[in-house]
Amino acid sequence: MSRAHRGAEPRDAMSRVVVVGGGPAGMAAARAAAKAGVDVVLIDAGAKLGGQYHRQDSRAGTERFGLPPGVEHLAESVVWALEPVPGGHRVHLRTGPADAPGRTGRSIDTPALVLATGAYDQVLPFPGWELPGVYTAGAAQALAKGQGVRVGERVLLAGTGPFLLPVARSLLAVGAEVAAVLEAGNPARWLARPAGLLAGAGKLGELAGHTAALARHRVPYRTRSAVVAAHGTDRVEAVTTTRLRPDWTEVPGSRRRLDVDAVCIGYGFTPQLELAVAAGCALDGGFVTVDSAQQTSVPGVLAAGELTGIGGAELAAAEGEVAGASAARRLGARPAPPVRALRAVRRGRRFAAALAAAHPVRAGWHGRLREDTLICRCEEVRYGELRDAVREREAYGGRALKLVTRAGLGLCQGRICGRVVAELTGELTGEPGQSAAFARRPIAAPIRLGELAESPSAHREPGAGPPRVAE
Repeated sequence: MSRAHRGAEPRDAMSRVVVVGGGPAGMAAARAAAKAGVDVVLIDAGAKLGGQYHRQDSRAGTERFGLPPGVEHLAESVVWALEPVPGGHRVHLRTGPADAPGRTGRSIDTPALVLATGAYDQVLPFPGWELPGVYTAGAAQALAKGQGVRVGERVLLAGTGPFLLPVARSLLAVGAEVAAVLEAGNPARWLARPAGLLAGAGKLGELAGHTAALARHRVPYRTRSAVVAAHGTDRVEAVTTTRLRPDWTEVPGSRRRLDVDAVCIGYGFTPQLELAVAAGCALDGGFVTVDSAQQTSVPGVLAAGELTGIGGAELAAAEGEVAGASAARRLGARPAPPVRALRAVRRGRRFAAALAAAHPVRAGWHGRLREDTLICRCEEVRYGELRDAVREREAYGGRALKLVTRAGLGLCQGRICGRVVAELTGELTGEPGQSAAFARRPIAAPIRLGELAESPSAHREPGAGPPRVAE
């Protein structure tokens, strides 16, 4: 645990903003609130600030992410539960490495909670995806940029969206051979969204750099193509690829076998909704609904970054700045209106909408699943079992599916499979999937039974009374 401001304790233990997440959105929120003159607690699961976007680049040096006075930074800390209290929320957290026996507990009351928990890679299952050597695209980039480690000698990237390009470039930089980049969609769809393309014009230079790097290394970039199976005994040895129709169903006779020793999969990102769902925030399309001030449907709870939509680090930082100013205002501060950030948010959301429209995940991939294809890798639940649970045992809701099949009850608690299970169930029942059901976790992060049994009063801060909200 570190503290950017080591002066006196806050004037009132309840009069502070709590920010969860130390990525671009969380850091911007903490800075904006502190600039307005209020005390801030910034909680981050990482050992260093920056989140996945910045932390991945070891050359960047996360020490440059200094925090202003008035911000207490709790590193290696996870929020495992939220509890509503009069006028705000109580945040329960543990500090220390997850496997360390000496983790410490703490509970903080706040009238202004900013959630900036980010997102993780979305993957789609296919036969053989459980083999060692199959990685998410984000994991491969983190290893390459953060540790200088390549996930394989000959690597294939597959999925949809522009994120595949910087991942391929990172792999090339650490000496991996990139066999191909397979884009399941058609990037030409961007032309139908000129306003969104214009809003993201600042990213064109970055895109040109990625494509030039792929061209120098003669990396094939194939659109409307996907991996449909991975093969190997102890690890990946080869994959089968195929051409896709616009709805992502397979083009007959287009399958090809390709020898590789690693596969990186990335079909966009899934927001980390646990805390937002625990707080009762309204969702729309799988993302947290916010107003122009980043306020959610729950008074005193704000959200910023990829929780509200996938649009990149610049949009996340702009939303964080707006959320931080709004949180400070809730404590009675009078920050100047973040006009520039508000403009950046509007521009960034146009780009995010275009990104979602240009790279949708089509339902045609369902038809490539086999009876024995693993859907939930933690509990080894196969597609045939999931289908039978719905059709024969009428396990329609998220809770029923978990109880009947154990899908989503493993180590990852549905973070990887939940969205897929909900989508497949929705197709089988003809009803929309219940992805939020897999994000509903009263205990949002793993804790020991002994930690759970500790007296709550042992971790309450001295003099903590009910939170106070400025009129």
